[in-house]
Amino acid sequence: MRTPRSARPVRLLTGILLAASLALAGCSGENDQGGSAKSAAGAEARQPGATGGTAGGAKSARRAPKLTPSAIIRTASLTVEVKNAAKALEEARTTAESAGGYVGQESTSRDSDGHERTRVVLRVPTAKYDEVLAGLQGTGKLVERTAKAVDVTDQVVDVDSRIKSQRASVDRIRTLMDRATRLSDVVTLEGELSSREADLESLLAQQASLKDRTSLATISLSLSEKPVHKAAGDDTPGFVDALSGGWHVFVTMLLWIALALGAILPFAALAALLALLWLRAVRPRLRRRAEPGPAMTAPGPLPQARAVPDPSGEGGRD
Repeated sequence: MRTPRSARPVRLLTGILLAASLALAGCSGENDQGGSAKSAAGAEARQPGATGGTAGGAKSARRAPKLTPSAIIRTASLTVEVKNAAKALEEARTTAESAGGYVGQESTSRDSDGHERTRVVLRVPTAKYDEVLAGLQGTGKLVERTAKAVDVTDQVVDVDSRIKSQRASVDRIRTLMDRATRLSDVVTLEGELSSREADLESLLAQQASLKDRTSLATISLSLSEKPVHKAAGDDTPGFVDALSGGWHVFVTMLLWIALALGAILPFAALAALLALLWLRAVRPRLRRRAEPGPAMTAPGPLPQARAVPDPSGEGGRD
């Protein structure tokens, strides 16, 4: 039987494709066998003994993933009633410094009754936070306490990751600047580098702030010498209260008298000066003007001559 000529190329092409498929299948089989042999050899090399392999697997199973340490911001506020605010403040300062902390802020005021109030902000390590808090409560009578803890672990991790990325970005820009040859490229890269360095500095500032607030706890302490809440029977006056009130009135009266005398004293001094001028200068002049001059009197009768006795008469009497 004779085969048509048109069928010969088809059979030839089919034979070529079949041979190529068989060749590819043979190569794949050899590769699989070689890979399996290498894997087996590697497994044998990694497993010197059944016990060693089991122990290594157990260690890998027991190995826990690395956890990020918690970052917590701790703050507290205390109000304590004390007998001597200055002494209590010194004790609080000593307690904070002994724990490795410091005094961040301090203010003191005094009310109209003479009671002193002091507010101080203490920064102490978080490891000594509870110890310092207990020591501050023992300085007097605790009136109020408020404590707060904020977990910022996610924020710390995010900032650290962004810092790493930003540093890598800055390094890439610097590498491109070293390779740049055209002036326009250098100018563009310098602007981009400045922007990314500014972002990096901002992230570093956030990281430093978080580190400061998480490593050091903040305690606001208020010391007061005046009782915050009065007892129920404090409104009833007693003998001591009456004596104190009378003394207060007496002192107040003396004070007002002294103030009145002080207000009158300038006018009294002026009046005394005017009186002195009147007595020493004006009054003598007025007196001299008022005195009359010597009066002119009419002459009296002339003295008459005494009669001379007659000698003849005396002789006749004889």
